[in-house]
Amino acid sequence: MFGPRRAIATVTTTDNPQDMMAAVSTFASALKTQSPERSFPSNRGHPPVVKLGEKLHIPAGIERLDSDIRLEIPANYPSIYAAAPLAYYLGADVVPAETPQLVTESGFRYALDTGKRFEDTVEKILKQVFFLDCIVRTEGVHPIDLHERRAVEPDLDHDPVSLYGCSPAERLEAYFDVPYSTIEPHIPDWMVTAHVDPEPEHVEVLPFISHRLAVVRTSRGREISPENQQKALLDEFLRNSNETRETSAATFAEPYIRPERNGSLEEIWIGNGIPLGANKALLDAYYNRLGRRPTEDDIDITVVYNDIDLSSVLTDVDFNMDHERDIVDEVYGSRDDLPFKITIHQNPTVDELRSILQTQTDFLHYIGHIDDEGFQCVDGVLDAATLDAVGIDAFFLNACRSYRQGCHLIRGGSIGGIATLGDLIDSEAVKMGQTIARLLNRGFPLYAAHEIARETILLGGQYGVVGDGGFSIAQAESSVVNMCEIESADDGYEVEIKTYPTSLYGMGTVFIPYIDSHDRYFLSGGPLETFKLSTNEVQQFLLLEDIPVRIEGELRWSHDIDIVEL
Repeated sequence: MFGPRRAIATVTTTDNPQDMMAAVSTFASALKTQSPERSFPSNRGHPPVVKLGEKLHIPAGIERLDSDIRLEIPANYPSIYAAAPLAYYLGADVVPAETPQLVTESGFRYALDTGKRFEDTVEKILKQVFFLDCIVRTEGVHPIDLHERRAVEPDLDHDPVSLYGCSPAERLEAYFDVPYSTIEPHIPDWMVTAHVDPEPEHVEVLPFISHRLAVVRTSRGREISPENQQKALLDEFLRNSNETRETSAATFAEPYIRPERNGSLEEIWIGNGIPLGANKALLDAYYNRLGRRPTEDDIDITVVYNDIDLSSVLTDVDFNMDHERDIVDEVYGSRDDLPFKITIHQNPTVDELRSILQTQTDFLHYIGHIDDEGFQCVDGVLDAATLDAVGIDAFFLNACRSYRQGCHLIRGGSIGGIATLGDLIDSEAVKMGQTIARLLNRGFPLYAAHEIARETILLGGQYGVVGDGGFSIAQAESSVVNMCEIESADDGYEVEIKTYPTSLYGMGTVFIPYIDSHDRYFLSGGPLETFKLSTNEVQQFLLLEDIPVRIEGELRWSHDIDIVEL
């Protein structure tokens, strides 16, 4: 398993905003450098974790940076939450002020907008400073030919060579001389936007989303009224299709929430409610991940086929498990370079399934039946809420109405997984199972595997990620997970490559496509430029690594494609 290093310490804060500011000001102690190389994910350590308590306590072992940058912001939860990732990356102290502004010791001041525009301004500053650090660092210890530097350098007023040796505050002041509109088209797609309900208890999630350099939105989201929930769910399930189909959604005690998407590769919701169009992040998942060490042995895959006859219980739902069993057996273990150890269980009893869920394993692929009461077994029902502990790191519950059980697995010890909000339809569930299994096998994190699959499978919208969507069960052969889209063009093909940051190779990672006619590096995150390639170049590229390929809306795999037949 791949995840962040352990947090270095625990900071306690009260719900007083000024105490929270002091806690957030400790985050930058995890940075290994304040040079532009902080834009490499390996130089951004995990901030101290934060606990809500009765008094502020910052352990003596936390060495706060001698910062010459201050973030002066209003002493309220929305402002603190939105500013936390920026404060972490800048190494800035966060202090209370009526008028929000960014200040350096030289007397430089940059006004931050108030109200909703405050979050927009903070987002732009974070992206601008990070992106320009990536440009300037090419003059440092890792000189490379970076595509983004070539694209923006003619429009820069400052030479990256001179900027590299400046202090953080001097670089920051120079960065503000660059109009955001100049660099915006070249900034990679951001890894994550965190929609946070601005309640005091959510201060505890700030270290985790700051470590991922999340854009923070403190909107509470739009709650969907009970009379509109069924329509909203169907719209979400069918958002990639013009077809009309009937499906049944589960009813939960929590309300459905629709956060306003911000265009990031992953959108997460932190708060009460079941998000539509975003992943349900849970604090337990992040803590569970801190307690895990990388797997040094074989990767354990547990597959459960719970194909008991429930025809008297289910209506219009006939899940063809034999078909998915064949697919899963074929997919897992299909990589010669990855040592998978696969354990298969057929029709476990309640006690047997309890033992399976409590046993340590890297990934569970469950195919069976779940209802509002729990996992249905041959001799009864197992509610995951009754488990003393859960040993599964990640899971895919390809079963009807598995969302609640997925959340229980997270609270019991899991890190992340994919679950469903409604009933499954046989053919779509099998396709989803095959696609998710193969993507995870190739190193895609949960959020990326889910997003790619839901864009391809008719009813993919009824699946959702719970827990930590950035979690991966394997590493890609090329380190940076990627997919491509191929379209025919004059004298060859147009190939667009899309990359997805992971926890190990996060924002700031570089990627070089192994194409003979192109030798530049790109920043990872979203689509790269479109390459115009000959038939032979495309064929050679597809043979390098088995990656997902979208051709005319269909998801295929590179090693299965004969480009001559297209």
